[in-house]
Amino acid sequence: MTSATDLRTLYNYNDWANEKLLAVVSQLTPEELTQPISGSYGSVRNTLVHILSAEWGWLDRCGGHPRGPALQAADYPNRTSLLTRWNEVESHRKAFLTNLTDDDLARPIAFTLANGPTQTVKLGELLHHAAIHAVHHRGQIALLLRALGKTPGNFDILFYYARHQGQ
Repeated sequence: MTSATDLRTLYNYNDWANEKLLAVVSQLTPEELTQPISGSYGSVRNTLVHILSAEWGWLDRCGGHPRGPALQAADYPNRTSLLTRWNEVESHRKAFLTNLTDDDLARPIAFTLANGPTQTVKLGELLHHAAIHAVHHRGQIALLLRALGKTPGNFDILFYYARHQGQ
């Protein structure tokens, strides 16, 4: 990403793709939402909570709204509790990105993952990573939804660009 505007565009795409995905998730029964299927996190709910926790964690590291400890899937027993938190985090992120400048993107951010060494990466690169991380896990959720007999549709960025040209 070369500019704050580019990052806002990437996150606008993420919001669009998430909206499409969550529309299908909203069709799941409570049992389907938490049903162990496969994948890295075991269920649709668990994978969604992972996406949300990671995005909020990166936002926190970059100076956005504090997250606190990583989110736990068990704290979101149903779709309503998950979507309420999802909307909250999305609002925090949008507020953060609104004020982001190109100069901010070069600011170094130090962080550690698990018990690993401290790393330093530019703020813009961390936010770019967080967006791409969500793309990766949306693909996993799409596969889980298909295993549950649901069709999430295509949320490729090309469809986003085609729909939002000139905006």
